[in-house]
Formats: sequence, structure tokens, C-alpha cells
Amino acid sequence: MPEVVKNSALRFSLFAVGVTALILGAVGAFLPVLPTTPFVILAAFCFIRSSPKAHAWLYRQRLFGPALRDWDHHRVISRKAKILAITMMLISAAVMWVRINNLILNSIISLILLSVAVFILTRKEQP
Repeated sequence: MPEVVKNSALRFSLFAVGVTALILGAVGAFLPVLPTTPFVILAAFCFIRSSPKAHAWLYRQRLFGPALRDWDHHRVISRKAKILAITMMLISAAVMWVRINNLILNSIISLILLSVAVFILTRKEQP
């Protein structure tokens, strides 16, 4: 486990980013256009370096904990999580293409979503 950052200003900044990322991740669990997983992973990254208590708390959560533990220990993503993630990305892309009239923005975001989808699909599945 990485060491906690000694510099108090940096430690506080990491903690603040972690809390913000976790809030965005929680909102993303209910809004199809906001991804949950990247924000929760960012929160875990920030917490492990700023607050071992917050990191441990995050891993105990019913919603986020199992996926984080699976990734940390085995580098796997469950089939259910893969299906949910890809489905939400497809819905987000469809809504975006219908609602936003900006070809460049839509193309960039679609490319990002496609890259994330390829990453997710190429990860091992939980046994």
C-alpha cells in the first residue's frame, strides 16, 4: 500500500479531489451521461494517498467495494458490471448524438467512450 502523502496541503487537496470524485461517481450511478467507475477509481486513488480511513470506508461500501476489491486483487471486472457499463455508455452516446448539435464534440466524446468500452471488454471476467 502506498504511503500517505506527508505534505498537509497536498494531502488535503488529494482528499478534496477524492470526495469530489466520489460525489460525482455517486451521481453517475443514477445519471446515464456521467460515468461512475472512473470517478470511484479516482476517489480510491486519492484516498489511499490522503486518508487510509476514507480508503477503507470506500472499500467497505456495498455499492463500490466489491468492484474495487475485484479489480485490486484479481484485475477482473464482473460480467454484470461490463454489461451495465457498456449499456450506459451506449445510452449516453445515443442521447448525446440526439441532443447535442456539435459534430466535433460528439465525435471526441464518442471516441473516448469507444476507448473505454474496448478497455472494459478486453479485461478478464470474474471467475
